[in-house]
Amino acid sequence: MDYPDILHHGAKDGVTGSCHQLLMDAQHSLLIDCGLFQGAETSAEGKSAADRLAIEFPLASIKALVATHVHIDHVGRIPYLLAAGFKGPILCSEPSAKLLPIVLEDAFKLGFSRDQKQVERYLKLIEQRLIALPYKAWFSLIDTPQLTAKIRLQRAGHILGSAYVEIDLHYPASGEKKRIVFSGDLGAPHAPLLPAPKPPYRADILVIESTYGDRLHEDRRTRRQRLERVIEQALANNGTVLIPAFSIGRTQELLYELEDIIHRKKLNADGEGRACFPSPSGRGARGEGQNVVRAQDSFVPPDWPTLPIILDSPLASRFTQVYRELKPFWDNEALQRVKQGRNPLGFEQLLTVDSHQAHLAMVRHLASTVRPAIVIAGNGMCSSGRIVNYLKAMLHDPRHDVLFIGYQAQGTPGRAMQMYGERGGYVDLDGERYKIGAKVHTIGGYSAHADQKGLVNFVTRMREWPSEVRIVHGEPGAKHAFGERLKALYKKAQRNLQLLIPSGTNDA
Repeated sequence: MDYPDILHHGAKDGVTGSCHQLLMDAQHSLLIDCGLFQGAETSAEGKSAADRLAIEFPLASIKALVATHVHIDHVGRIPYLLAAGFKGPILCSEPSAKLLPIVLEDAFKLGFSRDQKQVERYLKLIEQRLIALPYKAWFSLIDTPQLTAKIRLQRAGHILGSAYVEIDLHYPASGEKKRIVFSGDLGAPHAPLLPAPKPPYRADILVIESTYGDRLHEDRRTRRQRLERVIEQALANNGTVLIPAFSIGRTQELLYELEDIIHRKKLNADGEGRACFPSPSGRGARGEGQNVVRAQDSFVPPDWPTLPIILDSPLASRFTQVYRELKPFWDNEALQRVKQGRNPLGFEQLLTVDSHQAHLAMVRHLASTVRPAIVIAGNGMCSSGRIVNYLKAMLHDPRHDVLFIGYQAQGTPGRAMQMYGERGGYVDLDGERYKIGAKVHTIGGYSAHADQKGLVNFVTRMREWPSEVRIVHGEPGAKHAFGERLKALYKKAQRNLQLLIPSGTNDA
């Protein structure tokens, strides 16, 4: 076998289960991510969901695991990796080292045990294995007469702590040198809170994601305007905007954007007086104070500065707190807002719901009253979590709106609502069918993934373009569209390209 080589154990045929093994020589390999499969991918390739959790590749040569970021589709199988006998360190960025134990605690409770003593032993093991690496600094992995290997993490702009990985290999006997780059998940430019990713100087081999390899996102200003319009429409309808959101990354970015909208609305209200949105039906409720609503009164809904923003996800609340503690890793725009006395992730109207009893009470309250509100709840694809209870209670009612701001994998209820919402269709939730009466919106610009332009720029803005590109982490159409775009650009620039799109049972 020629080295280096790469095996793809996940994210070959879809966008979840990222797991890639870099074979550096016969004795040394490196694992990049070890994530859960989600949606229809949990039972792909003729395997059951349980089979997709199993670690089916040999571990003997794997010297370390690198976690590019802490989303569950990149780290969710770490408990199974440890159970299979992996003994090496887990390398990640400094912010990810703060966030990863929270993610893995949740994964352990869901997949293994909720016994507190077992959870504590497991978390202690994780913390012993973690090595937090600063961005931009080289870390030596292997130093032998046959091979030297070092890695460096660079900001990927996807979520706080996300990184792409540069790996330098040197084979002293032959003098050969190779630089391999794994993109992890790349963020969109101008995303809230995080600086945009800067491409590496060079790569010989690039393994790159392609989630949105076939489309372009709305710009930030346009998507924020759409967010305002959707919410104001729901205000006029006396309704609730339900936003299924991933606990880490998307939730915090959304809170950041909502705080900015509210801040600007307050400034306008100070100069022009309180805004009022009429009810299209002529019926509604009159607010008496902030929390009293009566359906028989003429409708004067709360305006933006008093609109409740309800974060109904204990896990998202924990992540948001850690985000606040990691301000040094925010971008300059966010830090300037803090200097102005603003609190982008902890503003006055933000209400958190912790206990399950309080959650059920909130569902009943919003479903039975005409109090406008925004609810952010997990999980992002509506396959489980507290958002499901809101949907069961409110999806049939046209007063309400469902707003998707993240990718919806095939086979998930979120994808079904996107496909059939406009047709007045239905969606299956916990084995029962629910009519889609609420309006369903998608704002793609809030994706934490780079679009086709961002992905192309990551490649073509390198000083030395990679001669081999492997496209992973995307649906077939997205991967092939991105690949065709790259081939055209390489041809135009008269550069050689070996393009590989791994799929099926062929890992190499």
